Amino acid sequence: MEMSVKKRGEVISSEIRSLISKRYCAVTAAMNREFWGTSSDRQNSIYVGSYGRGTAIDTSDIDILMTLPESSYNQFNSVYGNGQSRLLQAVRQAILSTYPRSDVRADGQVVKISFSDGMYFEILPAFKNWDGSYRYPDTNMGGNWRSTNPKAEQDAMKRKNAGSNGLLFDTCKHLRFIRDNYFKSYHLSGIVIDSFVYHAIGDWRWLLDGEVSSSPIGTYEKILLEYFNQHFMWGVMPLYAPGSNQKVSIESSVECLSKILHYIV
Repeated sequence: MEMSVKKRGEVISSEIRSLISKRYCAVTAAMNREFWGTSSDRQNSIYVGSYGRGTAIDTSDIDILMTLPESSYNQFNSVYGNGQSRLLQAVRQAILSTYPRSDVRADGQVVKISFSDGMYFEILPAFKNWDGSYRYPDTNMGGNWRSTNPKAEQDAMKRKNAGSNGLLFDTCKHLRFIRDNYFKSYHLSGIVIDSFVYHAIGDWRWLLDGEVSSSPIGTYEKILLEYFNQHFMWGVMPLYAPGSNQKVSIESSVECLSKILHYIV
């Protein structure tokens, strides 16, 4: 079976995108009512994760970053004993007001919604910093605040994808497809996939109409594997997210990424 990267190979259907948008608006409205006192179903929220970066497929979780007012940060930051956990519980209760029959639970840094049709949403409550990054809660180890910059990551991915004529996004989606269909028992996070391909792709791109490649079919996939072997085979080297340059934890994803790259080669 042909396992090489395909042009526009994995596409989310318009029906699924419509359902995602409907639920996104419902979640946003519930959060705005609770924390901002408004009924807007669009303000203060953005898609993040693979959906926000443009690399999601139809099995991907949908990640939403919900900006909360600074007064809420002051409120939960001043709480004695893991105010981060109490913030996630407040978010959970807000979402339950809209989806009382769904499985809604706080989990580490996000609130997860499991819908009966198999779709998963993860809600990240966050507070905007002056430089465009965000503080978000981490309930582990007694509770603390971490930083993320999804807009910088999204912008970097979009620029690189445009320069590769779409090859970047297609590669990231294809690796997800292989993971979810052939290696689902292994762990491989979306940010590891996107960060790895972003750095490994080099100057490779889809050819434009009329252009002819001098490389045999399969060369590109071998280049990805060679990059992995050079950087991660003999010890895990640091991997940084596009744009934000934040260090990405890769240790638990190395085995699955290796299997996928060997599989497509």
